[in-house]
Amino acid sequence: METESSDAAGGLTEPTDVVLLDPGALVVVEQLAPAGATALARVPGTALDPFDRLVVAFLTGRKQAHTKTAYAADLTAWRAWCLADSPAEYRVHPLLATRPHVDAWVDHLARTPSARTRRPLSAASVARRLSALSKFYAYALSLGVLDRSPLDQVERPQVSDESSTAGLTAAELVALLDAADAHSPRAEALISVLVFTGCRISEALGADLTDYRHDRGHRVLRIRRKGGKRASVALPPATVRALDDLIGERTSGPIFLSRTGGPLAYKTAYDLIKRLAKTAGIPSADLIKPHSLRHGFATEALAIGIPLQDVQDALGHRDPRTTRRYDRTRHNLDRSPAYSLAQALRRQ
Repeated sequence: METESSDAAGGLTEPTDVVLLDPGALVVVEQLAPAGATALARVPGTALDPFDRLVVAFLTGRKQAHTKTAYAADLTAWRAWCLADSPAEYRVHPLLATRPHVDAWVDHLARTPSARTRRPLSAASVARRLSALSKFYAYALSLGVLDRSPLDQVERPQVSDESSTAGLTAAELVALLDAADAHSPRAEALISVLVFTGCRISEALGADLTDYRHDRGHRVLRIRRKGGKRASVALPPATVRALDDLIGERTSGPIFLSRTGGPLAYKTAYDLIKRLAKTAGIPSADLIKPHSLRHGFATEALAIGIPLQDVQDALGHRDPRTTRRYDRTRHNLDRSPAYSLAQALRRQ
């Protein structure tokens, strides 16, 4: 049997081999759908609790490490609420939870300050947690472990159509690029990639030297989007020069390396961007994070007249409404179709 390893985010073990559930855990399973116990007994893993067992199997199917970590944290928080943190009347095993339990958890998240930020979660963060739960229980349904999801008909928080990320103006993007150029070849290349492609930090850090290539006369970077889909993003000459200077004679391995020669970690990149923002004198430097550069790419591209569909494609958004959240000029009355229509109908 393979050895087990722990997930840093949720403390859940990775699946190893098929083992039978603990008899005590089966008591819970027997209260579920008739096929629940049989279905769970075939789920790989060494975790004895059936919820943990399912979480391990569910996370195994996630291709993106960042997504897996986020889902693990969300599901661990839900388990803690159900088993320990909720009022006594709401204590329940997570596989026996119903809609009222989820509604109570949502109310708790919306009212209770988190330990990290000292304020309640935003509507977008609550909606993301509910999305993780919804996918997990849909997975349980697909295995025949449950016959109904506790997320059925749960109302999702209304998310603002404005992005909550601290954005950067064109002048601030220039200042950040200048600060990166003066800092180091690694900083110059990383900031250039993020600013001029709009890719996510995980997509940039996950790129290998074999992903830096030519495509129909363009220099491109092949990245892996959310969900594992591959895409090519075009690189302007300034970014190509920065990448060439960084890579030098290397022919294999990650594009962005740590000082010890391993892949550059997310936290290291996050801290670097914050330091560069402060060096650049950006007023909102304390609020800047890697996604701020993606935000800046989108807002400035839309502001200079790049068609929404082209920006949507560059960002990898499935829904154009997601891209429109970054359009600062969409409420500009000068762009109202009323004027163009009146001109076309000769009623000026």
